[in-house]
Amino acid sequence: MAYDDLRSLLRALEREGDLKRIKAEVDPYLEVGEIVDRVNKAGGPALLFENVKGSAMPLAMNVFGTDRRLLKALGLKSYDDIRDKIGGLLKPELPQGFVGVREAFGKLGAMAHVPPKKVKSDAAPVQEVVITGDEVDLDRLPALFTWPEDGGSFFNLGLTHTKDPETGIRNLGLYRLQRHDKRTIGMHWQIHKDSRNHYQVAARRGERLPVAIAFGAPPAVTYASTAPLPGDIDEYLFAGFVSGKRIEMVDCKTVPLQVPAHAEVVLEGWLEPGKMLPEGPFGDHTGFYTPQEDFPALTIDTITMRRRPLLQSIVVGRPPTEDGPLGRATESFFLPLLKIIVPDIVDYHLPEAGGFHNCVIVSIDKKYPKHAQKVMHAIWGAHMLSLEKLIIVVDKDCDVHNYHEVAWRALGNVDYSRDLTVVEGPVDHLDHASYQQFWGGKAGIDATKKLPEEGYTRDGGWPNMVESDPATAERVTKRWKEYGL
Repeated sequence: MAYDDLRSLLRALEREGDLKRIKAEVDPYLEVGEIVDRVNKAGGPALLFENVKGSAMPLAMNVFGTDRRLLKALGLKSYDDIRDKIGGLLKPELPQGFVGVREAFGKLGAMAHVPPKKVKSDAAPVQEVVITGDEVDLDRLPALFTWPEDGGSFFNLGLTHTKDPETGIRNLGLYRLQRHDKRTIGMHWQIHKDSRNHYQVAARRGERLPVAIAFGAPPAVTYASTAPLPGDIDEYLFAGFVSGKRIEMVDCKTVPLQVPAHAEVVLEGWLEPGKMLPEGPFGDHTGFYTPQEDFPALTIDTITMRRRPLLQSIVVGRPPTEDGPLGRATESFFLPLLKIIVPDIVDYHLPEAGGFHNCVIVSIDKKYPKHAQKVMHAIWGAHMLSLEKLIIVVDKDCDVHNYHEVAWRALGNVDYSRDLTVVEGPVDHLDHASYQQFWGGKAGIDATKKLPEEGYTRDGGWPNMVESDPATAERVTKRWKEYGL
């Protein structure tokens, strides 16, 4: 089972020697970022900084920095656990016989733990301490100034809660948060994000938008905030599904929202229509700085927290970073859902070096001419995959996670006058390479075996790949020890 809160996970990691306590004073201005980036890129442990300059609050970093730690946090043995579970729920076959009926009831039983559960304030550790009004001071929280050209100090793992003012559907998202002053935070709500849409609806109606930001939430909730779910799917349902238990929620003190009862710290406030401040620059997960832009500025009215709280954050920048395991989890979890949208896909991979939104590699069981191009356009119409700038399509016998294998196909199987598709469409808000913001050029590479119907007229048809003789390979395998190699 997944861990109920952040601190129980940290205790477990420490028992296993996978957490290091840093007792020396560290400066959140550049120093913490430099330490964490080095440790993460070396595959090192989670870190708990106990003496952060300017703050009495410990800071947990690199908690999800390896696949092993993220899987442990979510109570999984492998990412395939949830992928297979999702795949099972998406199969609506009628049950056959007693075994089928039992399996059908098992699926229903698996869903019973999904809805979040409301608890009273006195049962919510995150509301043990309540600070309001002029007593609110965001300087008490350790915000990070990570890279030399950053425009200020940021909270990088605050889970932002909003509701659509018209439908009441809530959204949980992960956005960077710039600390402007003791009571004001900049909300980096990109153009394609649900919370930005909520803010625009509220502004159009002339209403304030309530916002709650949770830090140090249960690991499954933190992961769910990063998942690219459609707007009508509740992230807390998904968190319960992933964790195998209902997530306990509590009503906020001063805004009409609910937050995780077992978070460490929660900020509550209201966004006034049209209140904007310059936000950024920021060294982002693309590995480049994103420029300064005007974004909504949130006034914090209330802080609730545990009696001895700690904060969790991450460092983003040039990959690999802590984004990697989170992205790989999403890649695996969402394969069954992607296959519902694009059933032609056998497997797919989102390279971390592409920030998970610049490139997707897909394999297909090619059945007809221009099948690869059909899949490209289907992907460019599939929710957040619409932002992908490069699509590489390979045959089903290619391992999409093996870059050497993919490169061999993409570099050798392509006639770029025929097999390269170039289009224009939306790109990620953070994309710096497009010549104008929000849209730009995209490419699809058809690296599949070409068919005669596609105009491949070379004598003998498409050549066979070089493979070992099966009988010889088996004989060599059996005699391998004799060779002394």
